[in-house]
Formats: sequence, C-alpha cells, structure tokens
Amino acid sequence: MLQVTDYPQSFRRRADVLQERIGYKFENELVLYEALTHASFANEHREEGFPFNERIEFMGDSVLNFSVTRHIYAKYPDLDEGELSKLRAGTVCDAALADYGKSIGLDECLLLGHGERQSGVVRRSIVADATEALFAAIFFDAGLEKAAEFILSLVGDKIGELVAGASLRDSKSILHEMTQTDPGSKLEYVLLAESGPDHDKRFETEVRLNSNPIGRGVGRSKRESEQAAAAEALRLFGVK
Repeated sequence: MLQVTDYPQSFRRRADVLQERIGYKFENELVLYEALTHASFANEHREEGFPFNERIEFMGDSVLNFSVTRHIYAKYPDLDEGELSKLRAGTVCDAALADYGKSIGLDECLLLGHGERQSGVVRRSIVADATEALFAAIFFDAGLEKAAEFILSLVGDKIGELVAGASLRDSKSILHEMTQTDPGSKLEYVLLAESGPDHDKRFETEVRLNSNPIGRGVGRSKRESEQAAAAEALRLFGVK
C-alpha cells in the first residue's frame, strides 16, 4: 500500500502549501494526493500504482452539484426551476471550475506526467477536473458539510454575479429589491380573476405598492401571473 513518503517530496511540499492556502488540513493526506494526481503521472509510474483523480472527480461532481443546489434552493426562493437550473449550470460549468481552481493555485500543485508539464501551462480542463476531485477529497476526509462549506467559499462570488444579472433574476425579486429600500413600503400581489378549465387555467394578478396598482399580469398559474405583473411594473419603472 502506498505511503505519503512514496510521493515526490516537491509535490508533498506543494500539497502542504495548498492546505495552508485553503485553510484545511487533511487527516488523510493520501486522499488529497489522489485528487491532485493526474492520469499522465500515474501512467508514467505504473509499477508504483499511484491512484489518479478520475474516479474521485466523479464523486466530486455529485458533491458539488448537491452543495450548490441545496444552497441556491434555500437562498433564492423566488427563482423558478428554470432559473435555478441556469444558476447552477453557470456555477458548476468547466470554465467556472477552472477559475475556482486557479484562484487557490491548484494548477501549481498538481502531479503531472512529463508530457503535460512540458508546455509549462496546465490545461484548464485538467484544473477543472482536479477542482472537483479536491471537493470529493474533503468530502471523504471530513464529510459533506465541511465539503459544502469549502465549495461555497469558492463559488459564492460567482453565484452572486450570476444572480445580479437581470437575465437570471426573476421579476418579483428585482421589484422587491427596488421597493423595499423604504421600510414603510408594502408590496402585495392580488388575484383579480381565475378562469378556464382545470387543465387550462388562467390567472390575472395585480401588483400593488402601498395599495396603488403598478402592474397587471396573466399566466397559467398564480406564480406566473405574479411574475408577469411584476415584469409590467418594472417596465413602468424603466427597468425591463
């Protein structure tokens, strides 16, 4: 069975630096080393049997998706399924993962084969995969909550940037933000009409600010009609 000392000393030093950088010390450093080992290195040292990060990356993908999904589901109750999916996709895509990895200097800590090292630049896809592998390593070492805490410390700014984009935020959220700057303001949605058979309902809703109508909307559900009313109010305010 491989021991910590079987790994190159320079690599172990880099792994120590990474642990200091991320503020987490592994109980089992071998799981960290696995996350940082690329297949190119393992293939060049087959006799030693170094594990590489493809399997652990697979687990990291699930840990990442669950952690982000749970967080955005709880934090953004006004986002619908499509908006939540769009937010998650933008947060966990390969391009974003590579940025997260580079932000903690992960590209400088990987154990690569000679061919991958020759170019002097670590491919972004390798950094993205290693980032997911690192998430799984923390999960295996300390459990889901610790892994989720670390993940959110990396992805939080990205989530904020995506939510700040008007194309992602739903109309109700934007309108709420605009109108709640005054603590005395009261925003409410009033159902005006409901029509049609059960399989094809239509709802008409009016949104009011301090009892004054500022927008109306129609939709196949109450939620959809409220969003439409908020969108009309935003257009009135020159926002959308």
